[in-house]
Amino acid sequence: MLAMPLLPLEEYIEQAYLFKGLQQRVQTSDPIQEVLKHLREEILATTKLPMAIDYLLAELNHVGTISTAMKRLSHYFTPFQAFIVQMAEDDRGSFGMHQAFLVLEKEADYRSRQPDPVGMFFYQFETLCRNRLDYDLGLWAMSQDVVYMPVWQRWILWMRHQIGVIDLADMVYVYSQYSIIMQQREGQTLKTPDEILFGEKEGRIALANRHKEPLYLFSALQRQLGYPQVPLPQQVDTLQQIIPRLQRKMEQMEVRVKMLEDEQRQRGIDLTQFFKKPNQ
Repeated sequence: MLAMPLLPLEEYIEQAYLFKGLQQRVQTSDPIQEVLKHLREEILATTKLPMAIDYLLAELNHVGTISTAMKRLSHYFTPFQAFIVQMAEDDRGSFGMHQAFLVLEKEADYRSRQPDPVGMFFYQFETLCRNRLDYDLGLWAMSQDVVYMPVWQRWILWMRHQIGVIDLADMVYVYSQYSIIMQQREGQTLKTPDEILFGEKEGRIALANRHKEPLYLFSALQRQLGYPQVPLPQQVDTLQQIIPRLQRKMEQMEVRVKMLEDEQRQRGIDLTQFFKKPNQ
């Protein structure tokens, strides 16, 4: 029996609309605060998303990030959604906000169609692989998703420590129904895992793609299982990213300066301790 989604389906439909609006407008010169304010008015008022947007705006104004607010709203946004935005907010990487919101749009739309945990797993894991995101943090975030039953969560945490040691196709095959069929067909003594997570189709595809490029495995699974196609990383001119990054830095600096000014008015800050006397 699949774990029931934490939110009504209409919430995921509106989330998909929010992420679509963000990814379409994030490349404009409009501040993300203004974009969120406009989208808030377009979101269905009978959902809880407008309240969540209010919290995102408050956190953005005080801290300068969105992922921190999404982590605190863990009853509404999943840890994987917060992780994707966190990776996009890290200026040291090449994973941008446009790509992050595009990933989240497709994921939220998939959630609104009552996804199978197998399809969701491959979509999320392929996202990590294609965008070269942090596997350790990403798999932990995936394991906390309510779409997975406890047995799935335990398996994801287990494979978190096997990445780079055991091939993904081998892990999928061993934990599939097809591995049992093959053992019976060959007259072998059955060696079955505690839980079968993948069906015959997934096991057959995994066996056919052993020792091959993992992207071939993902491509075949996407065609057969029908989960959303993971957006491919786009080659972006780094010169065009300089101004948006500088704008985000300036916004964060303005927030910090405002916090210092507020604290100075309320409590007072003795800055003389940082001064140096002349000729010293």
